[in-house]
Amino acid sequence: MEKSWVLKAQGDSVITKELSQSLGIDMSLTNLLVQRGITTVEGAKTFFRPSFSDLHDPFLMKDMDRAVARITKAVSNHEKILVYGDYDVDGTSAVALVYTFLQSFYPDVDFYIPDRYDEGYGISVKGIDFAFDAGISLVIALDCGIKAVEKVAYAGSKGIDFIICDHHRPGAELPPASAILDPKRSDCLYPYKELSGCGIGFKLIQAYAQVHCIEFEKLIQYLDLVVIAIASDIVDITGENRVLAFYGLKLINTKPRPGLEALLRYSSVLKNDDGSGRYVFNRELTITDLVFMIGPRINAAGRIESGKNSVRLLITQDPGEANLLAEQINAYNTERKTLDSLATQQAMAMIEADERLRNARSTVIYHPEWHKGVIGIVASRLTENFYRPTVVLTLSNGLITGSARSVRDFDIYEAVDACSDLLEHFGGHKFAAGLSLQPCNLEAFSQRFEATVSSRLEGIELVPVLEIDAPLSLNAINSRFYAVLKQFAPFGPGNMAPVFITRGVMDAGGSRIVGKNHLKLSVVHPEIAGGPFSAIAFQQGEHFNLIEKQIPFNICYHVEENEWNGSVNLQLNIKDIKFAG
Repeated sequence: MEKSWVLKAQGDSVITKELSQSLGIDMSLTNLLVQRGITTVEGAKTFFRPSFSDLHDPFLMKDMDRAVARITKAVSNHEKILVYGDYDVDGTSAVALVYTFLQSFYPDVDFYIPDRYDEGYGISVKGIDFAFDAGISLVIALDCGIKAVEKVAYAGSKGIDFIICDHHRPGAELPPASAILDPKRSDCLYPYKELSGCGIGFKLIQAYAQVHCIEFEKLIQYLDLVVIAIASDIVDITGENRVLAFYGLKLINTKPRPGLEALLRYSSVLKNDDGSGRYVFNRELTITDLVFMIGPRINAAGRIESGKNSVRLLITQDPGEANLLAEQINAYNTERKTLDSLATQQAMAMIEADERLRNARSTVIYHPEWHKGVIGIVASRLTENFYRPTVVLTLSNGLITGSARSVRDFDIYEAVDACSDLLEHFGGHKFAAGLSLQPCNLEAFSQRFEATVSSRLEGIELVPVLEIDAPLSLNAINSRFYAVLKQFAPFGPGNMAPVFITRGVMDAGGSRIVGKNHLKLSVVHPEIAGGPFSAIAFQQGEHFNLIEKQIPFNICYHVEENEWNGSVNLQLNIKDIKFAG
């Protein structure tokens, strides 16, 4: 699908020039700072040098004092504590974090991950009954629970207290818990609202450490878990998340925990150093690596078997156990790929064969035999392909269960909420949601969801947008330019890797198609000296014939490093190509 190119508003030229002179860096780079709201030297230093001093006081979060007091009481009274979390990356990493922290000084703690198929998302009656039978009197719920009003009340009737640590939107009524930590509560004045579930777990242990005189340095070891959650749950990498992600990445790159190191052996970024069993990275890991190499594998355990295996992998300090669990989880990921590929192909065929689905403003598609663990992935693939709000549904335990995914600037949570009277359960955020409904309500839901989407997108053309940060001359790209550009990382929502545009480039010769329809290019700009510049354009081989004919073209791209045979060079990672006219 052809993309619409949109150039972002450029920074104030006077401020940009003054900042460029003060910092001694190229104006094209200070323009990026100004676009991000950074207009002073001090602001630039804070941005480029994230510091733990930039973290907020955890007690600014509503109920944090109550949460710490309840845990302190449990420890003092030798109560059994259960750390409970969702089965995805955010939930399992949050459980691993809080469980490991508590276990470092308190033995009566266990963890619980609900079964995706038997119990479904969030707090379950089965989980509460497990806690009751085990004599547990305090449950710390992570990445779930904000809407579990009836479940928490049921736990209370059994003498079990809950501390809820969630980052999803609350409903009209809050659960009757001992404490509810959620920055999205309307009565919570916490300055930063975009923490992951694992991030809120970190704020909880930070608060407990402050009260009990545990040095902050002892908490840094958990930031690898926080950055995995930040990357995989696609939360904004701004504010506190930027600080947590910066130091979490540094930890993974220098001292990965055994489970992560074992899992990364199934990727291309680890190599055997000298045959001694030690492994080293062949390049620095980024947020993107976590999204594509770590996240899907950790998620696969909960999709195919049990999220408990992911927690075990993340908490073990035994390299042998880590290797066994990583091998098992990698096998789950291979199976997951097969299942989601088949379901995606079936869904695409169903849409192509149905005129109503082809012409709709939304996609609501159902197949009773699709694997529940992959429908979220299928929804994402359909959204990428057809670029419209999408709900993919399957049958599980007598209910139709689904995952919803959205497109730019459309709040899918609100669209699902508009159908809430037809649903058994739902939850999520602007770009993703989960839901379940009775089979008898499927047709009514499909019609209501389509009507809701159509009305809210009336007059709006659904076209994928490629946002461009700024024009850039190719001769501005050099090692010094890139050294500063790297300091804008870690990249992610709220701080995406800059996309530059250069118009009128041409093939310098030697361009070719490589792999599966990828373009390996060598480009020059006829009006400037220097070059040629190496470039790669994934899945854009259809442009080769025109490029080979020396027809000028415009490119949008990231600037990045490329390592090949031990040599590191700058290259343009081309996101899109358009020819004049």
